Amino acid sequence: MFQRILVAVDPSPARRSAVRLAGELAQLTNAEVRVVHVITSAVSVAAIVALEDDTEAKAVLDEALADLRDRGIKAEGTLVRGLTTQVAEAISETAAEFGADLIVLSPHHRGAVEALFDPRVSDAVAHHTNTAVLLAPEDRTKA
Repeated sequence: MFQRILVAVDPSPARRSAVRLAGELAQLTNAEVRVVHVITSAVSVAAIVALEDDTEAKAVLDEALADLRDRGIKAEGTLVRGLTTQVAEAISETAAEFGADLIVLSPHHRGAVEALFDPRVSDAVAHHTNTAVLLAPEDRTKA
């Protein structure tokens, strides 16, 4: 079944559900897990603006890795840089480089109009890859 699972995390509380689900699946199948976090920047009229600093990004990644390793799961992590418009592509490329057979991520719930002008990362990942994509529902009781 799934032997190489990529889990994408961001600073939102929903990341914990994605990590937990990836961990549970990895335990069932003895899979390896790679955690990816995209450090995003946005383009303004005159500059590229970082939306997160390296220390914050590393803390998000380290938290996910600690959770997985505490469960006895073989896990590694990587930080990738990209513009907000490149997040899906960065996740898909990381999955391909890792040879992932499953990508786990958390959906961000937005209205249909907002999604029309700014597509959901989860939707874009599904369209950028031939790898199975699993959306981890946010556990609202623990967020």
